[in-house]
Amino acid sequence: MTRLSNSARADLLIALLLVIAAVALPFLVDSRYVMGQVILALFYAIIASQWNLLFGFAGVFSLAQMAIFAFGGYATAMLCFYFGWNVWGALVPGALGAVVFSLVVGLACLRLTGVYVALLTLAIAQTMYLLIVTDTECFVMVGSTCRQFTGGAVGFARFGDLGTRALLRAHWLVGNYAIVAALFFATMAFTYAVVKSPIGLAFRALKDNPAYAVARGVNRFQAQLLVFGISAFFTGLAGGLYAAHFQAIGPGILSLSQLMFIIAIAVVGGVGSFWGPLVGTIVLVAADELMREAGEFRTLGLGLIITISILLMPKGLTGRIADLVRWAARRRTSAPADQTKSRPAEAGA
Repeated sequence: MTRLSNSARADLLIALLLVIAAVALPFLVDSRYVMGQVILALFYAIIASQWNLLFGFAGVFSLAQMAIFAFGGYATAMLCFYFGWNVWGALVPGALGAVVFSLVVGLACLRLTGVYVALLTLAIAQTMYLLIVTDTECFVMVGSTCRQFTGGAVGFARFGDLGTRALLRAHWLVGNYAIVAALFFATMAFTYAVVKSPIGLAFRALKDNPAYAVARGVNRFQAQLLVFGISAFFTGLAGGLYAAHFQAIGPGILSLSQLMFIIAIAVVGGVGSFWGPLVGTIVLVAADELMREAGEFRTLGLGLIITISILLMPKGLTGRIADLVRWAARRRTSAPADQTKSRPAEAGA
């Protein structure tokens, strides 16, 4: 049997502790507001983890992550609204639609690198936003109300839910939390498997040294499309769950502030670190909540946290924690060696 490495054992222990904490949370928290914020934080963590897969591991600086998230949410909502689908039946088709959309984005970026990928993907996301908010043509009459194809500036609402309200009644929020938490753990588990696989090694090679990776037989175009597709599936699925949880979705989800918050989560937690997006989500969501009453200083406070993190912790919080763990391990191993060196001197005295 293959023995696990120290890092794999540490990851397994962290995952086990997270599962225990996730199961215990509904029994420890009786506030609907706090539970709602935890669910929202899980959505942020899923999106940030997939952006981290794109940029942190594969080196593709895409700014279309919230557009893919919105596409999955809109596709799910529109299937339910226009065709009367059940939300559960629309989630996977919505996620697959997000994959197709991301592959189109990936194809557009194939011959671009670095900042040019960022600019093109940002332009695509902003174009998607403008197409939605400027959609004023009547597509269908719902009663006496004219609805646009994309929902326009209003978006879609009351197209269905996850069924937890009818099943669990007063405890429906706990049911939604369990569903979103299950998606979070499934996303992290699949991402971990990808990162540790030969595919993940190819992603990292293309990020660190593209010319060498290509010379060793890695197909950059295929790898880039693959990472776009993998990232988009879970991001789109999260978008569908987001729409179903809130029973609404609108163009506000495509705002630049939402995208910047996701990127800040990855940067503060540690870009290229597997647990970085989760750590960054916990820190920034908690900080944002603590500064909720600060009014206009709330954005300034978040900006200061991000700036300090970049200046003092270039590798993010997870990088700093890893450095402290390694330092403590070196101290622990060097202490016995120092003691054995001092014994001959004591004996001669």
